[in-house]
Amino acid sequence: MDSKNNADLLDKLRIDRSQREFKQTPRARWLALAVGALLAALAAAGYFLFVRDTAMAVGTASAFAATGQSTAVLQASGYVTAEREATVSAQIQGMLTQVDFQEGQYVHRGQILARLDDSTQRAVLAEARAQLGALRARSVEDLVQLRLARLDLARDQALIGEHLVSEQGFDDARAQVDSLAAQVLTQEHNVAVALAGLQAAEVQEGYTVVRAPFSGVVVDKQAQMGETISPFFGGGGFTQTGIATLVAMNSLEVDVDVNEAYIDRVHAGQPAVAVLDAYPSWRIPAHVIAIVPTADKSKATVRVRVALGSEDPRILPQMGVRVSFLRHSSSAERARSRLAVGMVWVPESAVVRRGARQVVFVVEDRRARMKAVTLGRRRADLRAVRGIDAGSTVVRAPPRRLADGARVIVKND
Repeated sequence: MDSKNNADLLDKLRIDRSQREFKQTPRARWLALAVGALLAALAAAGYFLFVRDTAMAVGTASAFAATGQSTAVLQASGYVTAEREATVSAQIQGMLTQVDFQEGQYVHRGQILARLDDSTQRAVLAEARAQLGALRARSVEDLVQLRLARLDLARDQALIGEHLVSEQGFDDARAQVDSLAAQVLTQEHNVAVALAGLQAAEVQEGYTVVRAPFSGVVVDKQAQMGETISPFFGGGGFTQTGIATLVAMNSLEVDVDVNEAYIDRVHAGQPAVAVLDAYPSWRIPAHVIAIVPTADKSKATVRVRVALGSEDPRILPQMGVRVSFLRHSSSAERARSRLAVGMVWVPESAVVRRGARQVVFVVEDRRARMKAVTLGRRRADLRAVRGIDAGSTVVRAPPRRLADGARVIVKND
């Protein structure tokens, strides 16, 4: 009896499964779906806000300098050199009293770099001016005497016909005129000599001011204020021969040594590509200036001068560089190469339209900067453009919502 009562009691406590499913399904299931949809909407909104603030992960591609379809026939290593480089010095010996430049400073042609002690030159100049003034005064005095002598001669010539003046007196008057005329001529020459001396003194005084012979950058400062400099090497160790080394940055070129066994592959005007050791992904268009007509017998090489097709502050003298000499192209290819000067290759997908402009997004300081570009020809999945620098990192396939200045996460692929 007790066992039967226990069984009945357990049956009453058991939950009917069909009733539980019937009660939960219409309400709990819809509630779960609503909560899931709300969470999905919040996640999408949060993702959109994150993307708007930090842009998106992008692929990067290095832009290559346009070099046409030419292939490299030879590679050689060398250094960046300056065609115009000078050690600036004074033209006279003297002590520096003023130095107006620092290393790394850009100076213009004719700009004052330094001054020497000019006390001696100023004294010589003052003496020359005084001497010239004295000679000019003496010349004026001689001119006055010559004028009076000519008047006396004219009167004697009028009186000699009336026998009021002797022949001897007339001859003396004429000799006086000739003598004074010669003296005046001598004084004129003396004045000319004194004037030349004054100009020489002015030149010497000007030599105390050292000016930049051309525009460029000071790469080495060799003397300080108070030191004695001289255009000649004294050998004593206390006299500097130069003040500074000046380099014209617009005259940079590349000197490479080519093995003489392969020099027949290089020709003047030949296209080339230069790659700096410091920027291995930056390909700089170049061409051969000349082959120096002599060989180095110790190294069995020939020096080749190569012009760079880009003026960029990243290019510095004495930088290591690798040059790839390209095969000569046809006339049509050379014409296309001339049109492609300044163009770089970027992925075709990096070029998009914004309004009426074709643009490329360049990554600078983790931000996408919109750059308007001019389109060139296509090559496979690449496009030649002008308006960005070679070596720039560009955004591949930028989305429509990507704005100028948006943050990006660089992901190289």
